[in-house]
Amino acid sequence: MKAVLDGVVIAEADRDDVVSIEGNWYFPPRAVREGALNESPTPYTCPWKGAVQYWNVSLDGAELADGAWSYPDLRPGAVERVGTDFAGYVAFDRKVVVSD
Repeated sequence: MKAVLDGVVIAEADRDDVVSIEGNWYFPPRAVREGALNESPTPYTCPWKGAVQYWNVSLDGAELADGAWSYPDLRPGAVERVGTDFAGYVAFDRKVVVSD
C-alpha cells in the first residue's frame, strides 16, 4: 500500500503490514520515508487509544500541517480492541491518498 500526497510517496508497505482502524490505514514506522514527518505541537487524546502525536508532512514539495498522526503509548485495552499492537504506527489525513 502507498500513502501519496501531491504525487509524492510518503509511506509504502505490504498490505499485511498495515492496520485498518476506524477507516484509517496505519503504516508501520519503518514504512514512512525518512524525513517526511516533523513533530507538531497539536494536542489530542483519543478516549480509547491514548495521547496522539501529530506530524506535519513535508517531503519533496508536498506539505500538509498535521497531516499524519500516531499513538506512541497506547492505553490499556487498545491492542486487544484492534487485535494487534499499533503503537507508533502512522495514519494520514484524508488529503493523503492511500491505495493498494
